[in-house]
Amino acid sequence: MRYTISFPLTTLLLANTALAEVPRVVTDIPPVHSLVSMVMGDLGNPDMLVDQGADAHSFQLRPSQATSLQDANVIIWMGHAMTPWLERTLEGIETKATQIELLDAPVTETLTYGDDGAHDHSAEDATGASEPDPQAAGEGEDHPHDGLDPHAWLDPHNATAWLSLIAAELSALDPENAATYAANAAAGAAQIVAVEDEIKTLLAPVAAKPFVVYHDAYGYFAGHFGLTVAGELAIGDATSPSAAQLAALRETLISGSPVCIFPEANHDPKLLTQIADGTPIVIGDALDPEGSALPPGAALYTDLMRGLATTLANCLTKS
Repeated sequence: MRYTISFPLTTLLLANTALAEVPRVVTDIPPVHSLVSMVMGDLGNPDMLVDQGADAHSFQLRPSQATSLQDANVIIWMGHAMTPWLERTLEGIETKATQIELLDAPVTETLTYGDDGAHDHSAEDATGASEPDPQAAGEGEDHPHDGLDPHAWLDPHNATAWLSLIAAELSALDPENAATYAANAAAGAAQIVAVEDEIKTLLAPVAAKPFVVYHDAYGYFAGHFGLTVAGELAIGDATSPSAAQLAALRETLISGSPVCIFPEANHDPKLLTQIADGTPIVIGDALDPEGSALPPGAALYTDLMRGLATTLANCLTKS
């Protein structure tokens, strides 16, 4: 038996009109996609270029994704220091989309490598906008170990500031839904603050325990929550450590000062396991700073932050 559901023509026309007003949004990495999803809510679903499980630093765009960029109304991405391949793509295609590079946003608090968790405001202009180091963009797929640290989403204060920025940009393009964007941004910010408080409670007992990470990506997180990072295996996502760096790190591990060492999602843990062998350090579970292993969506950002804290605490508490 076939059932037919009919709707009044006026209802269909209104639905199509509302749908047409919602901007088409394209994002780069999972944390950005998550924040945009929070703000858009039920109004629409942003596209995400970096698929679940993919490596943001060595990503290759598909032709369909290039078309998505051309058709977009808004492109919201972390910035050229994080995904330089997207910058090159945008330079080579025709698009009228509004482009929001979050690392360049006036609301963003940035770190330079070596700041040890202290926000760098040295390059702020009169409007308060941080000017990233021009050397930080890099020419290859890996961001360099000097200048701007692009992992700014790992500071929850940046994430909440970006929610308001995203809501304002979408509202400018879609004023009819401005109240919804604002309400969604406020609700998302409240969720992030709640998780931030949860993480502070979880990590406070282990804040003084030094640990080693796979690569230097945790300055924002460690600085915000007062953690002690004792070193890293690699200085960049795609940078192989030198023999001298490995020897120095091995001596650090043998000393017994760091209590845990953490692999990282999308990176082979073999070298890390080898260098830790025979030392007193404990190998923890893999950290996932980009949320690459998580299901994409509005919940990913808070799940990512909670996951980092839980993984760190699980090892540091036992050591």
